[in-house]
Amino acid sequence: MTTRILVTGGAGFIGSHYVRTLLGPEGPGDVRVTVLDALTYAGNPANLDPVRDRPGFRFVRGDIRDPGLVASVVAGHDQVVHFAAETHVDRSILGATEFVTTNVLGTQHLLDAALRGGVATFVHISTDEVYGSLDSGSWPETDPVRPSSPYAASKAASDLLALSYHRTHGLDVRVTRCSNNFGHHQFPEKVIPLFITNLLDGRTVPLYGDGLNVREWLHIDDHVRGVELVRTTGRPGEIYNIGGGTELTNRELTARLLAACGAGWDRVEPVEDRKGHDRRYAVDWSKIRDELGYRPRVDFDTALAETVAWYRDNRWWWEPLKARAAR
Repeated sequence: MTTRILVTGGAGFIGSHYVRTLLGPEGPGDVRVTVLDALTYAGNPANLDPVRDRPGFRFVRGDIRDPGLVASVVAGHDQVVHFAAETHVDRSILGATEFVTTNVLGTQHLLDAALRGGVATFVHISTDEVYGSLDSGSWPETDPVRPSSPYAASKAASDLLALSYHRTHGLDVRVTRCSNNFGHHQFPEKVIPLFITNLLDGRTVPLYGDGLNVREWLHIDDHVRGVELVRTTGRPGEIYNIGGGTELTNRELTARLLAACGAGWDRVEPVEDRKGHDRRYAVDWSKIRDELGYRPRVDFDTALAETVAWYRDNRWWWEPLKARAAR
């Protein structure tokens, strides 16, 4: 039986990789996929070119903040996998309105439409940033949310809203919270593609504060596998952390990127630390491991080298994006 899946934000970095995986040779093979994406600055139609002609693929350009459109698109789908969000912390500090309206109100429109439309499963994609910062150890899913940035607060709100639809209405909602993602096709405002593309262009890279903030890194291949495990075998009403298992300070990450791009520390420009900059993130992903059999498979250093090579070989993809952002 064919499953009809609506993927919101499916032209973005992670959402498009999920769609390419679903419709690729290693996908389940029994799905039809509709992508709903507003094509904001971070959404790129080219991300979907590899699957655009596949049977069962459909693209709808539209904003999840439009309840009428959302209701019409959700109708007729069996499942929703909800990636669509404003995600860049720095942008949320400059102005939070887009983050609240998209991440909270947009999610509410989707949940309402899913409830009315008889959607069987709603997978809500979130972030480890909702937990805030911690000095040691790792967050289990049972920890309370303590977001620091407007972005993280909007995601925490959408998580709680989604879970409330399970508790109040019985909607099968499953929430995933991932650590920092990296890989090909990532918009070059995030740290890894920003540093790579700047270094490839002979420019400097900005390093916040003392550079000792720690992040756990997750390759998109592993993230997509985790999301698919949650979609197919996860439990309703549950939260699943998805981690990559590699913790690095920003200085350690910078050193690896400099080496991969053949650059030295003279290309690093220290900048004032970001407001509310969380010191360390790390998720406890033992729940998804024990329940669903997830383990990260991608070696970080190998994948980082492959990511650098992808940006080196695909200037046609990222150069117009950076040029547009600079205007």
